[in-house]
Amino acid sequence: MKNITRQTKKNEDEKISKVIYRVLEQVFGAEATHLIFRYLQKEYSLKQNEISENIDVFAKGLEEFLKSGAYVIEQKILEDMYTSYGVLRKLEMERVQKEPDFAGQMKMLMRRA
Repeated sequence: MKNITRQTKKNEDEKISKVIYRVLEQVFGAEATHLIFRYLQKEYSLKQNEISENIDVFAKGLEEFLKSGAYVIEQKILEDMYTSYGVLRKLEMERVQKEPDFAGQMKMLMRRA
């Protein structure tokens, strides 16, 4: 049972990481995306495969790196997460979006998945 739970957690972590990577690459391209991940690694010791476990750190690093531009990227990541999970109906989505920050919304979404 522990192996199934661990594998499920690993799959969820990979799913989140892929969505984040895909959004960053769509917006900035591969080279700039790698630059962002290098920054997160250097400044926050955050590896790409650890983002879901440290979503607060990711959000802080992204906001520091992109300044006010981070908000747009965070919203795109959330949109793609909603689509990817496909678990939120309209009312649930509205409730989740009332969460004031990106990290809080991501945590709520991960709990619902």
